[in-house]
Amino acid sequence: MKSRLLNRPLGQYWCFPRGKPLVYGTHRDGSRAGRDRKKTVSFSSSLSEKKISSAADCIHSMVEGIELKKIRTNSRVYLRYYLLDAGLQALCWEPSKKESDKARISLASIREVRTGRNTETFRTSGVYEQISEDCAFSIIYGEMYETLDLVANSAEVANIWVTGLRYLMQYGKHALDMLSSSQDSLRLGWLEQLFSSAADSYGQEDAEEGIRLQLAVRLIQSVNPGVGSRKVEHRFKELQRVRERMCGLALDNESGVEDHAENKRPIGRNERVTMQEFIEVFHDFCTRPEIYFLLVQFSSNKEFLDTKDLMRFLEAEQGMTQVSEETSLKLIQAHERSEEGRQEGYLSLDGFTSYLTSAECHLFDREHDAVCQDMSQPLSHYYISSSHNTYLIEDQFRGLSDISGYIRALKMGCRCVEVDVWDGPDGDPVVCTGHTLSPPLALRCVLEAIGKFAFVASQYPLIICLENHCSLPQQKVMWQHLMRILGEKLYTEPPLEGESYLPSPHALRQRILLKGKRLGPDPDGEDGEVSEEDEGAEMCQKLKAVGGGVAAPGGNEKDVVQKSVSFTAVTQSTPLPKRFQLSKELSALVTLCRSVRFVDFPTSSESQNPWELCSFHESLAVRLAGESPGEFVNHNKHFLSRVYPNPMRIDSSNMNPQDLWKCGCQIVSMNFQTAGLMMDLNTAWFRQNGSCGYVLRPAIMRQEVSYFSADTRDTVPGVSPQLLHVKVISGQNLPKPRGAGAKGDVVDPYVYVEIHGIPADCTERRTRTVTQNGDNPVFDESFEFQINLPELAMVRFVVLDDDFIGDEFIGQYTIPLECLQPGYRHIPLQSLTGEELPHAQLFVHVALTNRRGGGKPHKRGLSVRKARKGRDYTALRDLGVRAVDEVFKMAAPPLREATDLRENMQNSAAVFRELCGVSAVANLMQCVLALGSRVSGPDGAPLLLFNLLDHYPTLEPQGPLPDVLRRVVSTYEMFHEKLQSLAAKEGLRGRKVNRALESFSWNITILKGQADLLQHAKAEVQENMKQVHDAALTGNLTKESVGVRRVRSQTRRSQED
Repeated sequence: MKSRLLNRPLGQYWCFPRGKPLVYGTHRDGSRAGRDRKKTVSFSSSLSEKKISSAADCIHSMVEGIELKKIRTNSRVYLRYYLLDAGLQALCWEPSKKESDKARISLASIREVRTGRNTETFRTSGVYEQISEDCAFSIIYGEMYETLDLVANSAEVANIWVTGLRYLMQYGKHALDMLSSSQDSLRLGWLEQLFSSAADSYGQEDAEEGIRLQLAVRLIQSVNPGVGSRKVEHRFKELQRVRERMCGLALDNESGVEDHAENKRPIGRNERVTMQEFIEVFHDFCTRPEIYFLLVQFSSNKEFLDTKDLMRFLEAEQGMTQVSEETSLKLIQAHERSEEGRQEGYLSLDGFTSYLTSAECHLFDREHDAVCQDMSQPLSHYYISSSHNTYLIEDQFRGLSDISGYIRALKMGCRCVEVDVWDGPDGDPVVCTGHTLSPPLALRCVLEAIGKFAFVASQYPLIICLENHCSLPQQKVMWQHLMRILGEKLYTEPPLEGESYLPSPHALRQRILLKGKRLGPDPDGEDGEVSEEDEGAEMCQKLKAVGGGVAAPGGNEKDVVQKSVSFTAVTQSTPLPKRFQLSKELSALVTLCRSVRFVDFPTSSESQNPWELCSFHESLAVRLAGESPGEFVNHNKHFLSRVYPNPMRIDSSNMNPQDLWKCGCQIVSMNFQTAGLMMDLNTAWFRQNGSCGYVLRPAIMRQEVSYFSADTRDTVPGVSPQLLHVKVISGQNLPKPRGAGAKGDVVDPYVYVEIHGIPADCTERRTRTVTQNGDNPVFDESFEFQINLPELAMVRFVVLDDDFIGDEFIGQYTIPLECLQPGYRHIPLQSLTGEELPHAQLFVHVALTNRRGGGKPHKRGLSVRKARKGRDYTALRDLGVRAVDEVFKMAAPPLREATDLRENMQNSAAVFRELCGVSAVANLMQCVLALGSRVSGPDGAPLLLFNLLDHYPTLEPQGPLPDVLRRVVSTYEMFHEKLQSLAAKEGLRGRKVNRALESFSWNITILKGQADLLQHAKAEVQENMKQVHDAALTGNLTKESVGVRRVRSQTRRSQED
């Protein structure tokens, strides 16, 4: 260990003692250099580790060699030691049965280095599922395009070999000479300028003497603000101590054991930092190897991106459309650190890192920061952000009440708040929960806060759930307060008779709706009697039913839920609610949100008006969702439904809102004061429409004639499933969990990726644990999720600290699937209470595709395609009504034809994708760009070109083609009103009629869905042609360029295949 420290490279240069190169990389598994290295733990990472940030680093690592697994066609796996020979002319391996001169591949014979499991050997291997996509790569070589398929121990090792081999293919044995003259020139020039400017600004005449230690720390923190000052300071001092020891030993070797005190640093010198020390520590703290490997994928084997490279990255990976070199240049001017880079139009590693960590590359699509949905639909077609007992800021029984509860909820975009009003002292009503110990608030103060903040975050209607328990005299005072404080904001116009739906949020902007009891039609217009709503009394009844106990303040949410479910029978056996006198003036203020008691779905269907809504407590709503999921969805197409938490949730815990959203329930009341998973889901869900408090429900839940069951555990009829690909690459600046002091600053993070939605979609996957690294842990793990109802799906990233006692929460981020941006993105992590954690992020890659692979391992790849006879066609159902069934039978052949057209198009694209050697995540633009790198002939001229003059881009050979390219070319060229009366004539009665209605809705849903999917398929074909067109231009693969321009995108953003 000591000898390694003594031979550590100075600055950015490598040393080769005794003719053998030493490699200091973060990759240790399997390498000979790392087998005898002992694991050490210090305040900072070991000085013997050098982060990979150049092709020279990769080539030196390959000369040292490492163990890789070789995959053969017979599914056997061989462990071999691979390395580059000293002359950088051949790849060798050992042990081998072959003679030493045959256990090698000449670098000159390599035609392509391909990433991932994208060769026939990988696809047909029996160990395909056990191989990580990120750790696999293939070397294609020789006249016969033979493949050497390898698997590394980590994604970083695979990246090192792919990067190094590609550089050697381009520059040959002179690669190191070329790289040593230009390596990091942009970064070094910028750092030297930064260092000198800092020395000048602080009046230090001689920069060679160095700058003050604290100034050097601040300079590094200006680039990486997440790193701690103590950690950077410690690294500087550690580096200085090592250099002093090295200097002392060097003098000992030269002069024997002599007193060389005069050569030691002067007193106080350790408080200054030289430029060389600054550059080296900057390299340690501000270099991210995962971003370097991404940069070289698109840089055409350069150490920077030019405008064309960046344009290709933005189009192919980030999903941007209408990108030009001017677009790239603007990004370079905004993010490139060095003056030279900005002048030349080059984006260095530091500039690329700045771009990828900027707000432009966040996972959340900024288009959703503003209202982006149709707000002219009926009110019942939206989910509405709702708060339960808004005035409480703690638990439900003894918790404090405060005006801040309303202010916070309204600022978060909440559009439905709760006001429980009781008789107060001195004839002035108060707001509190009855039958509890919570202190009251003056109604006047509550209404003033609501009036002031009602439309601060959203202009769309606010619903006040008024739970009235006041006597008639105080009801009149309540009415006076409402009229004086809220005044013209109150919506008091009576609903129009005969209307089937409520007005839209757009039509009700800046208006406040009162939800409450209303008197029936009374010719005398006097005060009357109505049934009372009293959730507090219901809570007390339940408490008495279980012995009067109150849940402990720190009680487990899961325990409370289990209790609440077990006492559902108690609620159902409670007597009918009490009745009380209601003031006629107060009654007149309730117009569009009149509270009525729920009996059952048939009763609601027959007698309920659109302006009447039912309130369900959680247990009843969950039971209805389980017993009658389809009827619940149909009920909510016309009527508003409000669901409030189970009375047993004394600790203010929250129900899962998605359990009710999937049934179409619009108003799911949440305890905003309680942080956790459920509030994370609620907050993220309403962020997708500008946080305005309204989110349009999925189309299948709004259409008059459609079929959807909330408990479906399979694909949804008429909805095309999507495949979500998530690669968790790395994390940055992960803090230790709050309150965790046992391990000091050390964290062992891992990441959960959770999918929340309908039951068919709910799942989770986790990464491995990265030990003792919260600064920049690299996970490099990929997951795949099938999403059957994308409109209702959410993705949640949770970072935890692996601990023996219990894994502790570090941070989370939740996002609706509709808001995901494709490509390489950073995720800002949030705390338990929803605040953003300073500088804590995850780095991920996200892609959405519409086709799921599959098949047994030995049939994977080109051999597995759904034949027409073997396809699954969604079946239409018989109604038992002959006339209607005949009509639907006529629609069956076009339905099958539509399925065939769509499947054929997707199959052709999948075959083309595999022949191009890219993963299933890739779009057609990435296919063409990958193809461009391997179609060059012996003279460098392309063997294939696209003819873009026709509407359909054709692929034309420019001479004799190898067999693999001929296959690419051939593959590219393939490329209910009258129903009940009819039922009566057929003799259908009772449940048979209901089944017929359900089957009718099912069939209409299937036909509508197929029509929509055909439209999507048409748009997809147009987008595919646009991608081929633009990629051919970008990759210089066009036969004719005169008069050919980029095609305008058919979609808002480039879609994944």
